[in-house]
This record gives sequence, structure tokens and C-alpha cells, in this order.
Amino acid sequence: MKLAICVAGLPGSGKTLVSEAARKLGFKVIVMGDAVRREAMKRGVPLTREGLGSLMLRLREEMGPAAVAKLCLMQVSPDDDVVVFEGTRSLAEVEVFKQHFNHVVIVAVHASPRLRYGRLKRRGRSDDPSNWSEFVERDLRELKVGLGEVIALADYMIVNEESPTQAFSLASKILRELAERG
Repeated sequence: MKLAICVAGLPGSGKTLVSEAARKLGFKVIVMGDAVRREAMKRGVPLTREGLGSLMLRLREEMGPAAVAKLCLMQVSPDDDVVVFEGTRSLAEVEVFKQHFNHVVIVAVHASPRLRYGRLKRRGRSDDPSNWSEFVERDLRELKVGLGEVIALADYMIVNEESPTQAFSLASKILRELAERG
């Protein structure tokens, strides 16, 4: 049985931690933001917060609200039994995955805004916010495309507030159980 696990959460919540747990279990992980970054490179769009943010919206205008999911499906092979999609941002994306997989589960990751902001400042990726105002703006953009709905309808919630080790352990447990159930 083909299983898609959609990992959703605001920037800095700990989606990558869930992906690391999935990789350790041998699951294929597709980072949805990487699909946007690849498309940006193809189009000559700068890999900045502004460039990637506007491209994400433009892709949705051009290809519909599930544009990024459609780009990610190109990376799925017929032998992939479990695929983790890190960074699912809309119910339209979830619906596209439901058309291609027998079973689709949403795992949301949550952390407080102050904690997420600190994580993003330390991460220092080119599209990370450089100040609180940019951080809030990015959260609002993410929520505008439907991320809040995905989180609200999640099948599982991982709270990543205190110990990344605890969150990793919980993610591993959830992922193992999902794979065993199929």
C-alpha cells in the first residue's frame, strides 16, 4: 500500500526533524520547499525571502493551488511505498496526494513563534527572516496559502517546544506506526 505522509508546520517548527526521523527509518523524503528552490534556479529567481515567496505565489497562480505538490510528484517513483512530503502547505496539495497514494496522513509540527524565530535566526538560510517583522510577514504568507487549515486538520500533532530529542522520538514512533499500518 502506498502511503504519503504530509508534514506541515510554520517555518522553524521542526518539520526537518520529522524528515530526519523518516530518513532514519528508510522512507523517501521530498522537501517541498526544494521544489520551489529548483524552480527558482530554472527561472533565474533569486533564492531570497522575497524571490522565493513571490515565486511560491506565482506558481500557484500559474498551476493552481496544488502547484508545488504537482512538482514534487515528479520525484516519486513507482517503488516508493512510503513518501514523506515535508512542507505541505494547503489542503489542495493534500488532495493531489490523495489522487496518487492509497493512504494520506497529515503530521503537523508546532512550536511557539518566539522559539521558531530564534531557530530561523540560527539556521540562517538565504530565505530566512532577518527581523521580527519579516518573520511575521512570512508566517502570514504561509497561512494565506492554507497552511493553517492543514495544521488544523492534522491526524497527528508534534509539539516541538522543549526537547528536540523528545520531538524526534515522538516523530519516529508515529512514523513507524504509520508504516506498520500501511
